[in-house]
Order: sequence, then C-alpha cells, then structure tokens
Amino acid sequence: MCRNIHTLHNFEPAATDDEVTAAALQFVRKISGFTKPSNANAPAFNRAVEEIAHISRHLLEDLVTTAPPKNREVEAEKAKARSAKRFTAA
Repeated sequence: MCRNIHTLHNFEPAATDDEVTAAALQFVRKISGFTKPSNANAPAFNRAVEEIAHISRHLLEDLVTTAPPKNREVEAEKAKARSAKRFTAA
C-alpha cells in the first residue's frame, strides 16, 4: 500500500473531504504510475480520483465499529515514535 495513504476510519473528528480526496489521489497515482498525467490522460485521471473519493466517502459513512474513535494527535505521535525507532536503529 502507498505510504501516503492513511487510515481514515474511526477518527474524531471524522475525515474531511480533503483527506479523502488526497487518499484517492495517492491511490490513482499508485495504480496509474503517474504523479502528474499528460494532458491526454488528465480527464481520465481526474475522473478516477473523483469517483474513488466519492466511493470512499460512502464506505467511511457505512462502516460501523464499537471501538472508541482514535485521536489524530495521539496517532501522529505514535507514528513519529515508530519512525524514530525504525530510522535510529539502523
């Protein structure tokens, strides 16, 4: 999976449209192999991003869980700690 795509489910506050679109963009970039498509491919690329973001929003709305919502700041600190451990161990 693309490292830039982060879990968006079960956070308080809920994922924003910008976060969902950013994840969709990263997914389409990974699938297509383009970071910036040519003019000929831009309409298909942009349509894919919009459609995946749309479907992702529906998925996030429909998912249910009994777990308490995660805190973005706490999760970011955990990620920083994992990263520091991984890169200082080398």
